[in-house]
Amino acid sequence: MRLLIVEDHPPLVASLFAYFEARGARLDAAPDGVVGLHLAVTQSYDAVVLDWMLPRMEGPAMLKTMRERGIDTPVLMLTARDQLPDKLTGFRAGADDYLTKPFDLAELEVRLEALLVRARGRTAIRQLEVGDLRLDLATLEVHRAGELLHLFPASRKLLQVLMMASPAAVSRRELEYALWGDEPPDGDMLRSHIYELRRSVDGNQPVKLIHTLPRIGYRVAVVDDAYAS
Repeated sequence: MRLLIVEDHPPLVASLFAYFEARGARLDAAPDGVVGLHLAVTQSYDAVVLDWMLPRMEGPAMLKTMRERGIDTPVLMLTARDQLPDKLTGFRAGADDYLTKPFDLAELEVRLEALLVRARGRTAIRQLEVGDLRLDLATLEVHRAGELLHLFPASRKLLQVLMMASPAAVSRRELEYALWGDEPPDGDMLRSHIYELRRSVDGNQPVKLIHTLPRIGYRVAVVDDAYAS
């Protein structure tokens, strides 16, 4: 296992090196997000252990930039930030797992091993599919029944979140957070974006894929009563 540790707390870095080197792993360390990004882009690692609060570039920003540059190395965020919005931010930036401090080194090891097993055994997901709806994660092109759809950026972001969760529902709070973070605009702007997404995706299609679940949220799915709404 070759690991990149992006962490600015020297005692923790020393503990990680001692633990994983004793198990035959090879490690590199970066004290800030800029150095971490450079190493992640220019070197090959089996996994990255990434802190949140880093000098020069914070963990989520580094991770987002990695993913935008096509680096799909598994990333485990290791941070004291344990609130749900923080975890959602980490996962939406591209994290594969999230472990809060304080933690047990044995648990970290097991989580990293699980990430490596999945990474080595999976076929990279390049496309999300629900029924005849397709979203290409590389090009961000959306097709319905083979026809290219032209979506606004906010509509495309909502669709990606909904398709990644499909067939489960996504709450209004989660969707608002995906678009605006902790500062959603006044009024019910989410309803307007959902309306626009419905118009673009479902339109005159006989099978409706975007569904409202009262008091829960929304989902994208093929359901038995899809012709009814």
